[in-house]
Amino acid sequence: MDQKNLTQVSEFLLLGLSEDPKEQQLLFILFLSMYLVTGLGNLLIILAIITDARLHSPMYFFLANLAFVDICFTTTTVPKMLVNHATGHREISYAGCLTQTFFFIFFASLDSILLATMAYDRYEAICHPLHYTTSMTPQLCSILVGASWTAAFGNALTHTVSLTYLSFCTHNKVPHFFCDLNALLKLACSDAFLNYTLLNTVGVIPLFFPFMGILVSYMLIFIAVLRIPSRTGKQKAFSTCGSHLSVVTLFYGTPIGVYFSPTSSHTPHTDTVATVMYTVVTPMMNPFIYSIRNKDMKAALRALLNWKPAFTR
Repeated sequence: MDQKNLTQVSEFLLLGLSEDPKEQQLLFILFLSMYLVTGLGNLLIILAIITDARLHSPMYFFLANLAFVDICFTTTTVPKMLVNHATGHREISYAGCLTQTFFFIFFASLDSILLATMAYDRYEAICHPLHYTTSMTPQLCSILVGASWTAAFGNALTHTVSLTYLSFCTHNKVPHFFCDLNALLKLACSDAFLNYTLLNTVGVIPLFFPFMGILVSYMLIFIAVLRIPSRTGKQKAFSTCGSHLSVVTLFYGTPIGVYFSPTSSHTPHTDTVATVMYTVVTPMMNPFIYSIRNKDMKAALRALLNWKPAFTR
């Protein structure tokens, strides 16, 4: 039988975060504000890194890529949700739903892999400082970023293509504010064994292995820092990792807390809250985290915004 003919649903309904009109208005204002802050904050980070020569280093090269991905990540889900709240229409076409699923998986995977790449960069800078400039060359940085994009693309394409072989008959209400892969699999009226197998095998790779890489990198970093004789040296080493660790905690903390909790405690509400945390809140917080404790970044942002005070005699 032709698998393409199995699909009978032409559109899905995104139920969103609330059905109360008053709550929808508040959510619209809240998420619009968060989306604008996310876009502006990450754009300023990118422009500051491009325009300031002091920030032309591997660490900030990876950070600029992460900021760009964060803008794309929120753009995948939030604008559609805002339109739904503003118009009251919750429909999304079948093709639009699969497209949204693809880009959500793509940018989520890319975020995770880039965070691991940044951890590796910190490992090289702290554990092998004398060879850092020769090991973390611009060519290697470009290869690492290119490999990250390629791996994330392959993961997203695998899950999206497998979705096209499922049949969606009468159930088309997605209990989420975007086309979440898990939610779509639960709506399928054909056998989704292959999809769940891919989700639990291929889908784990861009999340589990980068997370393990981050843990190993920071274990080695911690051991190396303990060997530094001076207290000032230890503080300087830890300060270069503090921002990245904060972002890693935000990105992985909530999903791990929800998805590794007992299955009986899973509800659509808790899963939605977890998704909001790492798809909206974390990308919004990243520019603040990376600029508050970073003197070079703050100086670059002041120069970019023309806030740099004039020197006085």
